[in-house]
Amino acid sequence: MEQRSRSLPASLSSAKRTAFRWVDANRSHWSRWNAHIWDLAETAWREYHSAEWYVTKLKTEGFSVEQGTGGMPTAFSAAWSFGSGPTIMAYAEYDAVPGNCQKAATYRAPRPGLSRFAGGHTDPHSALGIGALAGVLAAKAAMEKHSLKGTLRFMGEPAEKMRGSKPVHAAKGYYDGLDAIISFHPFYMLPLCNTARWDTHCGPYYCLLYEFLCEDPEHWLASAESESASPFPAAHTGARAPGANDAAAAMYTFSKMLRDHMLPHAGTWSVNEIILASGQATADNLAAQMAQIVFAIRAPAIAMLDNVMAVLDRNAEAAASLSHCRVRKHWISKSRPGLANHAMAEAVYGNLLAAGAPRWEGEAIAVAQAMQRELGLEPVARPFIAEIEQLIEPRAAEAKIRADIPAWQTHYTSDDYTDMSWHAPTARFYVGRAALKAPAGFHYPDWVMNALGGIPETIDPTIMTAAKTIAGTILDLMTDSGILASAKAEFIDRTGGGIGGERWLKPLCDYAPPVDFPWPRYFETAGGREWWVPETAEDRQLHR
Repeated sequence: MEQRSRSLPASLSSAKRTAFRWVDANRSHWSRWNAHIWDLAETAWREYHSAEWYVTKLKTEGFSVEQGTGGMPTAFSAAWSFGSGPTIMAYAEYDAVPGNCQKAATYRAPRPGLSRFAGGHTDPHSALGIGALAGVLAAKAAMEKHSLKGTLRFMGEPAEKMRGSKPVHAAKGYYDGLDAIISFHPFYMLPLCNTARWDTHCGPYYCLLYEFLCEDPEHWLASAESESASPFPAAHTGARAPGANDAAAAMYTFSKMLRDHMLPHAGTWSVNEIILASGQATADNLAAQMAQIVFAIRAPAIAMLDNVMAVLDRNAEAAASLSHCRVRKHWISKSRPGLANHAMAEAVYGNLLAAGAPRWEGEAIAVAQAMQRELGLEPVARPFIAEIEQLIEPRAAEAKIRADIPAWQTHYTSDDYTDMSWHAPTARFYVGRAALKAPAGFHYPDWVMNALGGIPETIDPTIMTAAKTIAGTILDLMTDSGILASAKAEFIDRTGGGIGGERWLKPLCDYAPPVDFPWPRYFETAGGREWWVPETAEDRQLHR
């Protein structure tokens, strides 16, 4: 493993030195933890083993843990206190993405025994969660050694890819009473790499499920009644009702057709869909009784989301009407836009400076060069893009973001940490992760980034920098009352009085946690762990 421990800056406090040394000394542990969560690769709302691992680990470390928070089986809230002082929160995400199953290797192959369509970490949330956990445990070690007073909160946040748990936790009060929140994510786009968000935070997000039900297909056509007519429909010869599959297909088609007319060609927005379930009747002359389609909507403002929703609702009613169905709408997520806090951004970036940008050396370079050879490229001496090893000051990153979006647009991209930002001063920061240089005109396949997120040599530098940054920020917030006071004053000013203030945006979540829908998942069978799409001969041929 590379990225050797660097000498600590002379300006570091003794508490930060303890925390940074804890991160270095425990690298073999947190590296192994990350590999485990990455390999589990459980997807939204079904992260059973991942959540249990975190709960067990936190209890071992002396945290009290509430499981199943907010009515979500794979969510949790943990706390550890060392006297009276500020309460600072960090969190883990651990959901992966269906259809991205990749082993930690320099070539394309699914993890052993699984379909290539199984779940896999892409961002990766495995490193997000372990980076935060290692940072919190490092801060805990420093608090104990140097008698620093305060409380550490650590939340388990499932289904981030559906913007799932945070709107629910916010609505149920789990973020109330906190003094500050630290949000970390591995870099996924430039210039948000080794920096903190400044003014332009992530935007709001809606996700909803339309469920089409064909509950009386026998009445699709009114039959001629006579005394001799059979009281039962002749299903094999009668005209079949269109049914739920046709409704879902019509909904998909209508919405695709009207996508360019839902919003003007200004700002950044997207509408994406998945067919979640489709139903039952396959070969017989019977109508499908149930089908479900999910729409995810990203836009810079809630009003824009509402405009899209109005179109989708009309499309759903039309699709149901023409297919002899009724439609039910279920909310998956309503997530608020982010609220900036400059004091928190400066605190985090100061600790990112102290930790230093991640570095990829020796073994990591060898991994990258092996991937380049695998793809028929000539390996280069420095295979990684320069930006992942460079810091960028938050205002400079902000200026680059603003150069690419309209002046009126206040929010950009999407993530649900935004719901936390309305309950306590919140910082959002990004750490570089391994990304390869490409020759002109060449684009790396998705499996490359996915694999780089699971190979210890290429993902550990990200986790190390994130953990030190989080630990250092926690310690600053607990020891420097000026930083925390500035962050709180700014929060009160931006919300017009804090929680409940005149500019405060209350939680949008007014729905039950959507945990009972047929989300893709793994199953434990007599033959081992299987994805709901079984492994095929083609999957097995990809292994070497």
